[in-house]
Amino acid sequence: MSAEVINRFADRVDNYIKYRPHYPQELFDFLLAQHIISKDSVIADIGSGTGISSEPFLKMNLTVYGIEPNKEMREAAENLLVGYKNFKSIDATAEHTTLENNSVDLIVAGQAFHWFDREKTKQEFKRILKPNGTVLLMWNDRRTDSTPAGRQGGDFLKSYEDFLQLCGNDYKTVNHKNVQDKKIFDDFFGENNYHEKWFYSYQDVDLTGLTGRVLSSSYMPNKGHVNYEHMMYCLKKLFARYQQNNQVRLDYDTKIYYGSLNN
Repeated sequence: MSAEVINRFADRVDNYIKYRPHYPQELFDFLLAQHIISKDSVIADIGSGTGISSEPFLKMNLTVYGIEPNKEMREAAENLLVGYKNFKSIDATAEHTTLENNSVDLIVAGQAFHWFDREKTKQEFKRILKPNGTVLLMWNDRRTDSTPAGRQGGDFLKSYEDFLQLCGNDYKTVNHKNVQDKKIFDDFFGENNYHEKWFYSYQDVDLTGLTGRVLSSSYMPNKGHVNYEHMMYCLKKLFARYQQNNQVRLDYDTKIYYGSLNN
């Protein structure tokens, strides 16, 4: 992982903590029901960031190793999760986690997966995973062209996607949807060696929340950027057009891909 990638979110930490969507409880209930995790599981959260993906496992009293190379995000997670004695924060990367051989039951990678060197990461995951352990890749995938029945938000979702493409610095290049490709998963896990499942979730946000959500993304202009004021003008116009009771809804499909690395 390059230094540019590692430091990409250094100035986004506060907004990341406050405004990034969390993962739905149904996901963790599913992992328990499928015996992917148990009361004794050891988790490696790779690219753990500010701790959003680690905390649900810690609430189950599981041991979590948070692997995060970005100093600002790692320290934010350490502050956020200070009350969990089972959280082990480690300054390391997906390609070199520093964990012991065969030491974890479940490897979790969230939005950060699209930054990893996949071949090196795969070899590292195979090294640290216990026999019969599982790798879980998960995304909160924002919907761009649909919304649940009974709401009028579909046009907002489309317009919000247009806004990101118009105002983003490199949105099309770094969008995590780029790696949600069957060929990538077939290569990473092995063909027919993984499963896929989706869960619905959403965020209802006011203008402050929508602004924070936008600024938590590394591909959007931040304060001080030459295009920041124009971006904010467009965002305020967008919100004013679609808000209902001073809120808009961001709909997500939480997508998970899970399996072994026995190939």
